[in-house]
Amino acid sequence: MTKIDTLTVPPTDDEVDTWWAVQVSAHAADAATLPGVPVPTRVEAAGRLRVPPARGRFVHWAQADGEGHAALLLFTEEANTHTAFLDELTVRPDARRRGVGTALWERVRAELIDGGRTSVSTVADTGGPGQAFLEALGFVNVLPMAWYVQELGEDAPTGSTSASQATPDVPGYELLTWAGPVPDAWAPAAAVAHGAMEDAPSGDGDERFTSWTPERVHAAQRLVLDRGGKMLMVAAVTPAGEIAAYTALVLPDPDGPRALQYDTVVVPAHRGRGLGRAVKLRMRAEAAVRHPELRRIGTTVADENTPMLAVNEALGYRHERGAAVFQLML
Repeated sequence: MTKIDTLTVPPTDDEVDTWWAVQVSAHAADAATLPGVPVPTRVEAAGRLRVPPARGRFVHWAQADGEGHAALLLFTEEANTHTAFLDELTVRPDARRRGVGTALWERVRAELIDGGRTSVSTVADTGGPGQAFLEALGFVNVLPMAWYVQELGEDAPTGSTSASQATPDVPGYELLTWAGPVPDAWAPAAAVAHGAMEDAPSGDGDERFTSWTPERVHAAQRLVLDRGGKMLMVAAVTPAGEIAAYTALVLPDPDGPRALQYDTVVVPAHRGRGLGRAVKLRMRAEAAVRHPELRRIGTTVADENTPMLAVNEALGYRHERGAAVFQLML
């Protein structure tokens, strides 16, 4: 019988090393069917294991012999105590098809049922073993999306859009750049702007949108730093003190070659003026100066988000691999 243990809180160095080793070995085995999936670094693994999330609490399980592990995020915000997010369920390649993944899932499911959760969701690449495992458990695809990447520096194609475009003028707006969390004076405006994400495609997911406050903005951004990462934010602001648009870039491991484009938001009243393109171009320029070792920016976009897909294509992003939000109703 497969023995599943709960990780120490916070996990020990040995537990982090074992967790990371499973991730690295799984990546190596799946690279042929899922090219482009980045290898997590130990900094990323340790940060996610040891620093509590801003929206809930994590439960981590590991197979006693280091053959696999699972991480479940239990939301604590009032609107979402009915649901949860399966952050990871990974099995070492040489231990697959031996019941390890099923045993881990049974522990996850028991936690969900005991906690009164009625649904759980996760994000997985399509076309790989993760999708097959989830569908066998009854998960369904509720939001098709894909990963897109933009090459930077020496890896940018010669003459490419991403390598040649400058930030356009945006009359009536000023572009500001912040390294780290948004300044206190701009946090209320950032919270209002983030509220524009409410109309972003969410498919048939059971998770409910919750209002953003300045405190929540800062908590989410501090989490990136506490986990060992760095972040940049570019905002288009008005003379009246509004944030009309913004984009955020996160480097989960500042020494790594890849960054993640987090939210790119344009407030409805300011759409149609090229602000999404402007903040992304300014971000690319800032990243090149501040992080010259950075080689690639990755981001996810829902298949139905045609405006953002058009912006990204114009900026030189290319499709890397398919993904989706999968959900199971319990």
